[in-house]
Amino acid sequence: MLQLTNKQILLGITGGIAAYKAAEVVRRLQDAGATVRVVMTAGAQKFITPLTLQALSGNPVHCDLLDPEAEAAMGHIELARWADLVLVTPASANFMARLTQGQADDLLTTLCLATTAPVAIAPAMNQAMWKDPATQHNIEQLIARNIAIFGPDQGSQACGDIGPGRMLEAQHIAQLAAQQFQSNALDGVKITITAGPTREAIDPVRYISNHSSGKMGFALAQAAVEAGAAVTLIAGPTSLPTPERVTRIDVESAEQMHQAAIGQLSQCDIFIGAAAVADYRPVAIAEQKIKKSADSMTIELTRNPDIIAAVASHEDRPFTVGFAAETENVTGHAQGKLKRKKLDLIIANDVSNQAIGFNSDDNQVQLIWKDGDETLALASKQQLSRTIIDKIQQQFANSRSGHQVIT
Repeated sequence: MLQLTNKQILLGITGGIAAYKAAEVVRRLQDAGATVRVVMTAGAQKFITPLTLQALSGNPVHCDLLDPEAEAAMGHIELARWADLVLVTPASANFMARLTQGQADDLLTTLCLATTAPVAIAPAMNQAMWKDPATQHNIEQLIARNIAIFGPDQGSQACGDIGPGRMLEAQHIAQLAAQQFQSNALDGVKITITAGPTREAIDPVRYISNHSSGKMGFALAQAAVEAGAAVTLIAGPTSLPTPERVTRIDVESAEQMHQAAIGQLSQCDIFIGAAAVADYRPVAIAEQKIKKSADSMTIELTRNPDIIAAVASHEDRPFTVGFAAETENVTGHAQGKLKRKKLDLIIANDVSNQAIGFNSDDNQVQLIWKDGDETLALASKQQLSRTIIDKIQQQFANSRSGHQVIT
């Protein structure tokens, strides 16, 4: 069920005794990496409380179509746009009939009409209701509209009858939900990316830093999410917005970035060090602003921790990708860094070229690994990042299959 990683599932619950099973569906979807928001009909609230679903999903539960607070921002449209999949479980016979007719008389049916995401339903009802010609006609109409039908199952029912109409078990529903999404190369893979500059304080108002914008690292985070990965972005000071579905950790200094990076290694399969980390920091930070007095000033510096080398040598070592931002002898310096720091892959670029250097929207890079290299053509950082992520995935897969050995 790795296809559910980072997916946004809008779970609709309708009135019926099987509504209690929706709590387990929420958990199974979350276990597979999905984010879940819940919409409940008035009937559903008679069988299970919104508070229960809110506690399980970690998100507010939506119940009313005409909620004044939500509708100030067109809440039902935002929910419809948010969803990657609308999943209604259980789906009662009444709900199915209203959905077939295209009614929009409550929040859930309105969302089903307003969304462009796939819609799936898991029917649950008495066996006689399921077999009724009207219900079967509705099912045929819904299938013709490309609405996926999960189940129902057969067996004993709450009313004492035995036959078709039982809602599928939660794990089965989660598996079917996963099948609604195309499998991606990095489904379920956990990636940590560092991006942007660091700032090394001199006094409360001054610091040592560099020209890194963070654009490349943020673009890589977006591309990794698109490929199905669960992404944590450790960002130095930058004004860039967080890509959707990316977990962001903000830091200032190299030491803070080092601590955050090491803290992620127990839950990291691939580490990409795209940040421009300051090599040195002041030995002492003045508590007050340093006043201008002498014609010259000396600041004693000490080396910062080497984050990418620390990651590559850690006992929980992930597949480690470094960056080499060079101004001359780009290939030679990058190859030396690859070997010296025992990296799996290094991405080198010439930052002396203003067209592809810091703060630019375009880039051109060379990928270097133990047994080969490849130069990628000039492209926007967004386009280039997708190619880089694809190349990283290929090398990562090779390393797992034993085709690549780091020495």
